[in-house]
Amino acid sequence: MAVIKVIGIGGGGCNAVDRMVESGVKGIEFIAVNTDHQALDRSRATHSIQIGEKLTRGLGAGANPEIGARAAVESKEEIADVISGTDLLFITAGMGGGTGTGGAPIVAQIAQEMGVLTVGVVTRPFSFEGAQRRVNAEAGIRELEQYVDSLIVVPNDKLLEMADENTSVGESFLMADQVLKYGVSGISDLVAIPGLINLDLADVRRVMVGAGLCHMGIGRASGEDRGDIAIDDALHSPLLDTSIEGANRLIVNFTGGPDMKLKEVSKASALVRDAAAPDADIIIGAVIDDSMAEELMITVIASGFNGAGESVPQSPSLQSQGAEQTYTRPVDREPVEQQDVPEFLTRESQAQFDARRQVASPTATAPQVPVTRPRVDANVNREYTQQAQRPQMQPRRPEREPRVEQQRQNATTDYQPQYPERRQPAPESRHSGRDTQPVSPNRPWSNQGQSVRHSESISPGRSQVESPADQRQSKKSENKKTNKRGRSAGKILPWFFDDDDDNYDE
Repeated sequence: MAVIKVIGIGGGGCNAVDRMVESGVKGIEFIAVNTDHQALDRSRATHSIQIGEKLTRGLGAGANPEIGARAAVESKEEIADVISGTDLLFITAGMGGGTGTGGAPIVAQIAQEMGVLTVGVVTRPFSFEGAQRRVNAEAGIRELEQYVDSLIVVPNDKLLEMADENTSVGESFLMADQVLKYGVSGISDLVAIPGLINLDLADVRRVMVGAGLCHMGIGRASGEDRGDIAIDDALHSPLLDTSIEGANRLIVNFTGGPDMKLKEVSKASALVRDAAAPDADIIIGAVIDDSMAEELMITVIASGFNGAGESVPQSPSLQSQGAEQTYTRPVDREPVEQQDVPEFLTRESQAQFDARRQVASPTATAPQVPVTRPRVDANVNREYTQQAQRPQMQPRRPEREPRVEQQRQNATTDYQPQYPERRQPAPESRHSGRDTQPVSPNRPWSNQGQSVRHSESISPGRSQVESPADQRQSKKSENKKTNKRGRSAGKILPWFFDDDDDNYDE
């Protein structure tokens, strides 16, 4: 018998494990993994592992995925011991927090190294939980997808679309836990429930190994059109963003009472075959349950979208027959409540179902209009076609004309700067008969502030206003005359006296 284990990581994963234990799911071993010591004390799982005891000291990860990942790495040996000997491992967690978002990829990596078939079933957070939790959830989902064989993602916001106005916050999280529970039990029941002819682990591995993102839908109905309603709910699950369009590998399992008809199975299988890829590998199983009188439940698991995963060749006998494998497994068991699909999973108005059935029904398709393919001229110039496909660019700017040599010469020779004429101010007269001499900038001993008496009167032919040059020349001649008279009179001159100096004191 195959060994199936479910590991719930973090708060959301451990809550989902508790829901499965309470519902009485048989044939599965449950393991709770968390950093919070108090949460593990309340867990109903078979085994519990406290990860990151040295790192967190029994507290939570504080909504930090990095702490959750480091805690899982710290306890990787304990995780490997509990995974050892497992044939099918389910990893369930609520993404967006710390322990589940960071620890789930580490646990999946450990299982991958041990060669265990691993299926991840996780949820995206509600929008009201905040943008940061949603960012953490997307990063954790991308990381987890690298290490699991199959991944089923359930957005919690889908639950709000089916919830009533009076639904409380606690009830919404309870609905999310139930979705995780049905995601696990919908696959594990295919292997765990015994029967005369079983869909064993090899069939599940054939569909889910290396599959990546998967679609899993469950439909349950009763009454006259129970087969159509159940398969429509399974193919268009209101809780998932995925569908089976283009799937290459599928498992379709029918569970019903002794009154389950072959026509119902055949019609539902035809709808699955039309929606999947033309060469899809479809495995069909049927379970007889005496407790499900007048009821029919259909579980659809689809994988291998756009060539994802490993290609599984179909046997030659089935290729020649063009049929699917069909197994009928009569089971004698007592009714259990955990197999009942909650009302919010299958609730849908009759008008919505009729509208979708009319679109999905092969008989209701629109008539095909013949399309005439246009003729293509083989002599079209390829170069002209490539030029026509090139994007239109902006017109190029005209280049500036180069300057002529004569213009450059004129620009350099014609321009002559004009400077203002320097004029020396006339000496200011302090009192009659005395003029203040200008200060000499080159000699510190110049006669600044001293006066000189003119010994000669101004000649009649000379202008009253003289230029500075004329004034200096007249003073020089007058000084020479005075010096000659001083020497002849026997006067002693100062040591700094110079016959050629223009400025001196008498």
